[in-house]
Amino acid sequence: MKTALRLAPNENRCMKKTSANPIRPALAALALCSALCGCLPGPKYQKPSAPAATAPAYKESPANFKDAEGWKVAQPQEGMLRGKWWEIFNDPELNALEEQLDINNQNIKVNFENYMAARAVIREDRAQLWPTVTTGPSWNRARSSSNLTNSSTANVGHESTEWTLPLDVSWSPDFFGKIRSQIREAQYGAQVSAADLEVERLLEEATLAETYFEIRGQDELQRVLNDTVEADKKALELTQNQYETGIGSYISVVEARATLKQVESQALNVGVARAQYEHAIATLLGQPATGFSIPVKPLLISPPPVPIGVPSQLLERRPDVAATERTLAEANATIGIGYGAFFPTVTLSAAGGFEASQFTKWFDWPSRFWSIGPQLSQTLFNGGLYRAALQQYTAQYNANVATYRQTVLTAFQQVEDYLAATRILSQQILKQKEAVDSSKEELDLEMFRYQSGIDPYLSVTVAQTTLLSNQQSLTTLSVQQTVAAVELIQALGGGWDVSQLPTTAQVSEKPNKADYTRQK
Repeated sequence: MKTALRLAPNENRCMKKTSANPIRPALAALALCSALCGCLPGPKYQKPSAPAATAPAYKESPANFKDAEGWKVAQPQEGMLRGKWWEIFNDPELNALEEQLDINNQNIKVNFENYMAARAVIREDRAQLWPTVTTGPSWNRARSSSNLTNSSTANVGHESTEWTLPLDVSWSPDFFGKIRSQIREAQYGAQVSAADLEVERLLEEATLAETYFEIRGQDELQRVLNDTVEADKKALELTQNQYETGIGSYISVVEARATLKQVESQALNVGVARAQYEHAIATLLGQPATGFSIPVKPLLISPPPVPIGVPSQLLERRPDVAATERTLAEANATIGIGYGAFFPTVTLSAAGGFEASQFTKWFDWPSRFWSIGPQLSQTLFNGGLYRAALQQYTAQYNANVATYRQTVLTAFQQVEDYLAATRILSQQILKQKEAVDSSKEELDLEMFRYQSGIDPYLSVTVAQTTLLSNQQSLTTLSVQQTVAAVELIQALGGGWDVSQLPTTAQVSEKPNKADYTRQK
């Protein structure tokens, strides 16, 4: 049928002149079609330049601070995270939670379905390359009126039957590459969706890890406060005994009781944040918060060495950078569509079938009918609409170039930010541990002086408050350092790299049936 469509326009012209050789004009038409189909309007895409760091190491890398103690980066420096990056923390419970995330997280599912929809758009655009074939079989029984007085009406009171089996074929060959530009745009758009899916997956993975370590920090803070409550109870008991034996004063009892109640209040308040973090993890895992719980486990860890690679590798590891670069390619293809609008549209159409008044003669050869003919459509004037649209597409492309470069700059900023945070926090934690040790020693000394009658209990209360404050600060700093390490891994792209981005051929493949089955 396709061959007949291509030959038909030339056959009509040949029939008017001569019927000697109808094939020669058809071959000429095919040659012209082949030549035109090789054309693709619009500029050829070239990846734009982007700000790139060529330094051998990041500025804020702990490797550049030889005398600094605390957290270190992995060696060799060229190493990169691969695959399941969270396993670097060596926490089996975190590993189990992360394994559930990719299956049950609803935000990831949303982005996956958006990716599948983008792939379907490719097949929709490719369908335009093929002819459209339609049919509409019909049967009609009619009778004309017998009460027509007009003598010119020859079929007064006539009954007729009509059996029709038409077949219509219409095809608009992509002579000037407009459809191919649309396909190319859709392919790049699907790659953008694939990269966006990885951005969302990395975000959800990092959020889960950060929330998990926040919970462990709350558990550690709860342990500190519970220990402080027990210590304060003993201190209150001591002051009461001294007061009852006439050694101590009642104000000491009041001060000890007030200190205890304050710490008990703080210990209760920890449950608010922990419950909210627990509910957040349930939502991340696609589970109702009502039936989800995480066992209490006081735990503070020092982040393991993270392989950060070198700055020149960063652009190949960030899915958001890949997404903005593919958006550029998509915008460039849109410019090609804008150029294609200036060319005419050629439509080849044919109709044929069988038509008869009796069913027994419906498919007889004399019952056939047909028509064929090309049509060319070209806009001669539209007030500069196409040119304005082309300028719009070009401006959008230029805006996407700026977005791409800004994304690259932001990527380097984030890596440097979190490198600085992990390095400085590790050093601050060392100092805070020293402050906690000194506070414990101070409290022991003050308790001894109080028991010896040298200092009032108020001095003990001050020492107790200082120790608790330093312990809380140490817990907070430890959680901040671990969270900063997760954010650093996220800024580095997790375990992803651009080689995992599907090619245009891969996104154009027909997916498995299970991938587009309607969810219940």
